[in-house]
Amino acid sequence: MSSPDELEDFLAPRPVLSHDLIHHGKVWDIVSEKVDLGEGGQVTRELMDHPGAVTVLALDESDRVLMIRQYRHPVQMELWELPAGLLDVPGENPVAAAARELLEEADLQASQWDLLAEWFNTPGGSNEALRVYLARGISEVPEADRYQRDEEELNMPTRWIPLDEARDAVLAGKIHNPGAVIGVLAAVASREGGWKSLRPADSPWPAHRHYR
Repeated sequence: MSSPDELEDFLAPRPVLSHDLIHHGKVWDIVSEKVDLGEGGQVTRELMDHPGAVTVLALDESDRVLMIRQYRHPVQMELWELPAGLLDVPGENPVAAAARELLEEADLQASQWDLLAEWFNTPGGSNEALRVYLARGISEVPEADRYQRDEEELNMPTRWIPLDEARDAVLAGKIHNPGAVIGVLAAVASREGGWKSLRPADSPWPAHRHYR
């Protein structure tokens, strides 16, 4: 376990005195919790109770990353993103979920999987935990095994973009999806270090409450 002096986040839960459901949503809930902070007193916090998600940075032999353009209604924009999806299948391994999303959104599969980075999207108001995996050894899924997309995923444009070009787009403020921003910058940094920062795809995930 990490100590407070190390540059590493660590688990330090405070007692939850009450937990109340405010809204039961299609994908996530909004809850209210009364928390005992000790010397800080008792406070009430509303938060999004989220299943978490996984993201895939698929990199081909030419150092190009697969990006998908998808409409996101909350921001009313079409965003360039990486294949990604919710951890909404009970008991599903996160790496298996990432492989499923790569198949469903891009008709692709990978022979090599590594953990690239992980983060919280909005830790001040949500418990959503995310991971981005580096997928290599890319090949197309046979047509008979491909997923039939619909809704926002129907007819999504895809592009293979040089990793350095994707990095420049991130730094120029042209890409806003957090998974794409973190994934691209992490991949560039890891590549510069000879990929030594990569972790096994099945590394423990204590930051996600369902995988502790």
